[in-house]
Amino acid sequence: MAVSDAIIRTCLLYEFKLGTKAAEACRKICAAFGEGTITEWTGQKWVKKFFSGNENLEDEPRSGRPSIVNNKDIKLAIEQDSSQTCQDLALRFNVSDETIRLHLHQLGKRWKLSKWVPYELSETNKLQRLTICSSLLSRHNLVPFFDRMLTCDEKWFMYCNKKRTYHWLDSNDPVPMTPKPKIHQQKVLLCVW
Repeated sequence: MAVSDAIIRTCLLYEFKLGTKAAEACRKICAAFGEGTITEWTGQKWVKKFFSGNENLEDEPRSGRPSIVNNKDIKLAIEQDSSQTCQDLALRFNVSDETIRLHLHQLGKRWKLSKWVPYELSETNKLQRLTICSSLLSRHNLVPFFDRMLTCDEKWFMYCNKKRTYHWLDSNDPVPMTPKPKIHQQKVLLCVW
């Protein structure tokens, strides 16, 4: 059973009022509540605080920038644009990058790279492809013609320096797809027979 900090500090204050030294008070508390309940260094810190006249058992406010960001705000920002980096979000919420990263991991988000696809198809393109494939397969079932074909194809491949982007996603979310750019000046011709 874990002992609360308030109980340990109350015991330290009691021992301080009796005039017990910090090291002895810590040994007594560890004997009563279990080994490792309080370290001697922590006991000395609190006894020093009590000796200065401050008998408040609460922690003092810490210095530094307080974390004023909550998970709901970060989740909303990620849902608007999942490709934002931790640096972007840190600037937006005025906290450190590591704070943002910790909150994103608490939300179950992972940093994943988008999939690369040749180009983006419209719904009309997808329907045309389905229709053509279906008709070719039904034609092949009537008269097998794929075995008699000799085809040649030439394709220009474009060099592209466009990078795929990372996204903050849940572990079961599908990875977004990034279409390749349509035009570029450097090309190579590939011939297939």
